[in-house]
Amino acid sequence: MTGPDMPIREIAAAVREGRLSARVLVEQVFAGLVEADRTLIAVTRILHDRARAEAAAIDAMVAAGRDPGPLAGVPYGVKDLFDLAGLPTTAGSTLYADAAPALADAEAVVRLKAAGAIVVATLNMDEFAYGFATINAAYGTTRNPHDPSRLAGGSSGGSAAVVAAGLLPFSLGSDTNGSVRVPASLTGIYGLKPSNGDLPLGGVFPFAKSFDDVGPFTRSVDDMALVWEVLTGRSAGAPGRRMRVARLGGRFRENADSDQLAAIDAIAPYAPLIELPEIARARSAAFLITAYEGGALHREALAENAMAFDPQVRDRLLAGALLPDALYAEAQAFRTAYRARIEALVADYDVLLAPATPTTAPLVDDPHILIDGVLSPARADLGIHTQPISFTGLPSLAVPLYRPGKLPIGLQLIGGPGHEADLFAFAAALEHQEVTGFSAPANEMASAVPPMQGEPIP
Repeated sequence: MTGPDMPIREIAAAVREGRLSARVLVEQVFAGLVEADRTLIAVTRILHDRARAEAAAIDAMVAAGRDPGPLAGVPYGVKDLFDLAGLPTTAGSTLYADAAPALADAEAVVRLKAAGAIVVATLNMDEFAYGFATINAAYGTTRNPHDPSRLAGGSSGGSAAVVAAGLLPFSLGSDTNGSVRVPASLTGIYGLKPSNGDLPLGGVFPFAKSFDDVGPFTRSVDDMALVWEVLTGRSAGAPGRRMRVARLGGRFRENADSDQLAAIDAIAPYAPLIELPEIARARSAAFLITAYEGGALHREALAENAMAFDPQVRDRLLAGALLPDALYAEAQAFRTAYRARIEALVADYDVLLAPATPTTAPLVDDPHILIDGVLSPARADLGIHTQPISFTGLPSLAVPLYRPGKLPIGLQLIGGPGHEADLFAFAAALEHQEVTGFSAPANEMASAVPPMQGEPIP
């Protein structure tokens, strides 16, 4: 039976050819979301009226012999910080539950609708996207589909959970310091943080504008490339050259799962091990910039009604609001210089390999992880490997390691500015275990087949 767990191209083809009604599909999706969300706590609103109207319009186009587009009838959801016309944009907070409704859709939603996609739900998140866990004081904690006693990650946890559970073929999240890649890793799917500023941010409630990016979640590389093509208007065609690969060392070899490191070394055993300089300083500067910009954005609301904020978010925003301007300016100056250094350092490589999260999903009842041998709050430190990459502005694709009998975990494939197509090509080779032709630039040695045997955890 055709359903939301099928590849996107197959869904769209079935709708275009009249083998599947978009209206039937959205009703199927509604039923699945309602049933599954009793456990997942991933959905904040189901958009019954809007989705039914859009589905009817798609079916009418097909009946009239018109092509609705490459995403014809494909249902999806958005993190609850994308503007949807006629609805308040909550950003995961009760502060904005009764806000004036958005006058127009976010630009990313506009582009997806023009391609035939149908938005069916808004999805749970950390309040104001400030966290890596999707622990939301108002809407609840999103659970991991692989084990509901564990976190789905955040801050785009709801967006990851519905895709990982097979309830939707794709979703949109946002990634500031790892908020797409972290939940993608913990739920065993693909998640993209694009080149900074590359995907449309119009109509997306900001967290820290310096780092914010729109990011899709999918269950396959082909699905990811197709959604990216619609959002950018560019082709994700294969690069047509040998890929130059490096492994990230230093802090990226610490606080990592042994399977992650084994996979990286098997994928590219002859690739050089390179170390990004001043990782600790980069992450500290990222924390500072994030806190300052978040605090500045919410300063008036904090002054007016601080107790309405999630306590953990409130305290971090208040701390950010107190940071001096000079310190923020210093951090931004360091960031500018650091980006130039990193781009020069990695210019000889097409793909950098690194862990996505330091561990698998922690327990909901004990949301802590080991960092340097010490227990640390998961909400703050699950992004230890993603935050430094956000600081560079480089694109990064989280890809799942398939480990039968174990919880999901992922790797990051990191590319040059604007070179997402390289990441899709490399990920596709891994997905199909066809990695010959990928090599280190110094010796042109072909990579070994990665240990990606078996099936995803059911």
